[in-house]
Amino acid sequence: MVVGVADRIPVVIVAGFLGSGKTTLLNHLLRNSRGTRIGVVVNDFGAINIDSMLVAGQVDAMVSLGNGCVCCAVDVSELDDLFTRLAQPRAKIDVIVVEASGLAEPRNLIRMVVGSDNPRIRYGGLVEVVDAEQFPASSARHPELLTHLRLADLIVVNKADRVPGAGMSALRQDIAELVGPAPVYATTHGRLAPNLLFDEPLRETPRVAEQLSFDELLDDHDHDHEPADHRHLHDDYLSVSFTSERPLDPRALIAFLEDPPPGLFRAKGFAAFAVADERRKFGMHLVGRHLVFEPQNWARGEPHTTRLVLIGAGMDPDLATKRLQDTIADDVLDPQTLLGVWRYTPH
Repeated sequence: MVVGVADRIPVVIVAGFLGSGKTTLLNHLLRNSRGTRIGVVVNDFGAINIDSMLVAGQVDAMVSLGNGCVCCAVDVSELDDLFTRLAQPRAKIDVIVVEASGLAEPRNLIRMVVGSDNPRIRYGGLVEVVDAEQFPASSARHPELLTHLRLADLIVVNKADRVPGAGMSALRQDIAELVGPAPVYATTHGRLAPNLLFDEPLRETPRVAEQLSFDELLDDHDHDHEPADHRHLHDDYLSVSFTSERPLDPRALIAFLEDPPPGLFRAKGFAAFAVADERRKFGMHLVGRHLVFEPQNWARGEPHTTRLVLIGAGMDPDLATKRLQDTIADDVLDPQTLLGVWRYTPH
């Protein structure tokens, strides 16, 4: 059976320097991803505590967590075999999260996932976790950390509560200038909405510019001592939907995806193109800089409607929607206009 790109298991890589809060973030995902089976891969040797389960630092040690998740400790050279095991249907894994060693080279992990021949997995993005308080000093001592940020699809600035407001704004601005359009997401205690990284089973279709409710996700979030005008660090996380009954210009959509709105992390859905003699829909999946199109047949009776969902942090929903509206075609186009789409279609 051929597995469509949208149905493949995303492999999300979580990296960052020692002490940045990767394990805290991972524990948060495990506690708050209700109904999602997560395959956790720890690329490290040594003892590490994950959700109160001690994982011995030995190759290919698999531990079943209480919520149906699976945790493994592996060497990098064993990752591909482990992906194969986790991606088999009987494992029923929805997403695989790789927590890289604090000293790991994330480029190698990205290459391993992107270059994998496994038809059941896809690259889910590189998340770089930054210690807001320590990062200026750490990056000065280890300049390679700046290179890692440039590879990232999402930067999570953790421990933001330890840096005064002006200093935090300056740090986010410095990182944003370094990484370009990749979203820079500030938080504390590793709190990151699971929906930003992967879809939870049976989730509702997001509404335009919908604010996600963290109160429903964070059982341990203390609101009792917050001032009335308190603004959560995660309030800039948005999911935006776009629907068009008129077909799109593929060149315009490619231009939008190659130069996305600042803060866009993921985009997905189906597009109908105004191309002569083209009767297929095109599945689309974007994570950071990684874009894939997949031509598919419309189901019998299915409306030939474009439906896209954008997910990001700090994204301007009005700008994103306006730019997508500008991709709607006015005329029937030549098949040559699909060349940009074919460039992102796996062969």
